[in-house]
Amino acid sequence: MNPTTRPTRTPQATHPRHPRQATRTSRPTAPTGTPTHTIPTPTTPVTITHRQLNLATRHQLTTTAGIPPGTITSRTRPGGPWQRLLPRVYLLQTGPPDHRQRVLAAVLYAAEPGSDPLSGDTAALTGGAALALLGIREAPYAPADVLIRAPRRLGGSPAVRPFPTTRWPRTITVSGIPCTRPVRAAADFAARTPDPDLVRTVLANVVQSGWCHPQDLRTELGAARLLARPAIRSAAAELVAGVRSVAEAQARDTLSATDLPTPLWNARLHTPDGTFLASPDAYWPDEGVALEIDSAEYHYTRDSWHATLLRRLRLEAHGILVVSATPSMIRDTPTEVVAALRTLLALATTRPTPPTAQARGHQQLMLPGWGRSLPAAGRARARSGP
Repeated sequence: MNPTTRPTRTPQATHPRHPRQATRTSRPTAPTGTPTHTIPTPTTPVTITHRQLNLATRHQLTTTAGIPPGTITSRTRPGGPWQRLLPRVYLLQTGPPDHRQRVLAAVLYAAEPGSDPLSGDTAALTGGAALALLGIREAPYAPADVLIRAPRRLGGSPAVRPFPTTRWPRTITVSGIPCTRPVRAAADFAARTPDPDLVRTVLANVVQSGWCHPQDLRTELGAARLLARPAIRSAAAELVAGVRSVAEAQARDTLSATDLPTPLWNARLHTPDGTFLASPDAYWPDEGVALEIDSAEYHYTRDSWHATLLRRLRLEAHGILVVSATPSMIRDTPTEVVAALRTLLALATTRPTPPTAQARGHQQLMLPGWGRSLPAAGRARARSGP
């Protein structure tokens, strides 16, 4: 044999190392330049409802999650695992919905199909339901008012009231739900609530809670052309003047019908060294007399009652005479409250030592119907501070 020549081997059948290799076939390779298409994996309902409080629209379930309409129908039958809260809006749980789920269902119902309902671009909660999410007292969750962009129209129901608007507001997210800002929600609530006392209460609570400035609220009410309504105009004027609650508004109505001097409302009193002292509901700066309206609802605990007495002691320690009354006294026995104030105001004129507290930086507009203006010294302190 020639050492440079290698023997030729006879081909032998190859045997796979694993039985599965015998039946496995290779995937066809697309020719160069030919685009390949990948079949998308449908999104599960869990992915959708994770950010929507267990809620989903029909469009999301069928188009995004790929669930057949027949499956939706069978699952929402009586006794099924899903519930139909509104047309085309489903709750994917067996238990009853809470307040947040009900108002979010209203937003999902009003949002344009195919859009992100949580973006606040096509639907936003407003009015009483939005204020209730913020914790505003007396604000109702239902019916849920939802803004939509005009000229789009949408049918309503007892649970949801869609309102088209050309003044689309900036939106915020409250507890995962797109809402209008508190000042716009308050104006929309006033526009759609026929009860003037409820409007007065809710607007006062919004300002009292610090969610908006009274002047900003008045501007928003004017932009919505609501100041033409006497009840809303009166409520806005009270808030701008410093009134912060319904009880204060009732006290203002009572005092404006008397010949007593006009007080400052919610003025911030400071000691001569600039230390904050208190902010009584009504204050007569020239006489050093304060009216404190103390509700049992906010003073029923021992600590709250102790804080109330301590505040009164601080006022009296600086020479301020205090009349304390409850909202029911203002409402039911106003003559007795006025008599007590009249007595202290008369006593204050003969006191040898004036009060040492001062109202600093307080600004207050005169209300329509107040025939008298502030006393000269009080007016100067109210507008420019000491």
